[in-house]
Amino acid sequence: MSKEQDINIVRFGPEGEDERRGELIDLMNNCPIPKEELLLNTGLFLTPQTLSRVLYMDHLYKKILNTQGIVMEFGCRWGQNLSLFSSMRGIYEPFNRLRKIVGFDTFSGFVDVSDEDGGEMKKGAYSVTQGYEVYLDKLLKLQEQESPLDHLTKYELVKGDVCETVPQYIKDHPETIVALAYFDLDLYTPTKAVIDAIRDRIPKGAVIAFDEINDPACPGETLALLESFGINNFRIERYQYNARTSYFVYE
Repeated sequence: MSKEQDINIVRFGPEGEDERRGELIDLMNNCPIPKEELLLNTGLFLTPQTLSRVLYMDHLYKKILNTQGIVMEFGCRWGQNLSLFSSMRGIYEPFNRLRKIVGFDTFSGFVDVSDEDGGEMKKGAYSVTQGYEVYLDKLLKLQEQESPLDHLTKYELVKGDVCETVPQYIKDHPETIVALAYFDLDLYTPTKAVIDAIRDRIPKGAVIAFDEINDPACPGETLALLESFGINNFRIERYQYNARTSYFVYE
C-alpha cells in the first residue's frame, strides 16, 4: 500500500502531475547541498502553487497585525500553515507574546461526512501518518526557538474532533480572542460547529479564512458559512495568486 493510500487523500491534479512531482521529490530527497546549508535553500523546491500558498498566508497575517487575539487553524493536518504563521510572527511581531498559534486536527482524518458534503469527501480522508502530531510538536518547538521570547511557548496542538475540542478550548481559555481563524475542515458539520463556538470571540478587524468555500467538491463548508455568518454580510475576497482560497475581514 502506498503512502497516498495510507493517508486517504483526494486528488484533483491533472494527468502526469504525480510523475513530474515525483521527480522533484526525488531531487529533494537526494539533494547534494550540505546539511548545514539545506534550510537556507529550501526555496529550490517551491513550485508556483506552493509559493502562492506561502504568499497567501503572509497576506492574511499582515491583515491582523493591529488586531488583538490569537491565530487558530481548524484542520491543520501536516502543520505547514502553523509553521508559516510562527515564522511570520517572528518576522512581524517577534515580541508579541500574546499572539498564540493554535492548531486543531483529529490527525486521523474526517470523523464523518454528512449529506451536505456531497459525494467527494469520505470518512477518514486526509489523515496523517501515525504519531505525526509528536513530530509536528517537536518541529514547532524548534522553530519557535529561532525567534525572540523562545522561553515562552506560544503555540498549541489540540488533537480530536473540533466539534468537541474547540468549545472545550474556549472553556479552558476564557481569555481567548480570535484575530485569525483559518478553516480547512472541508465539511459542513465541523465547520458550522467551530463557527458557532468562536463567533462571540471574534472582534472587528479579525480575519476569517476558508480553504474550500465556493468549491463544488466541498459544498458543506459554504453551507456552514451561509447558515452561521451569511454570505451577503461580508465582502468575501480571493487572493489573486491563489484562486481556491477565500477570506473576509469581520466588520
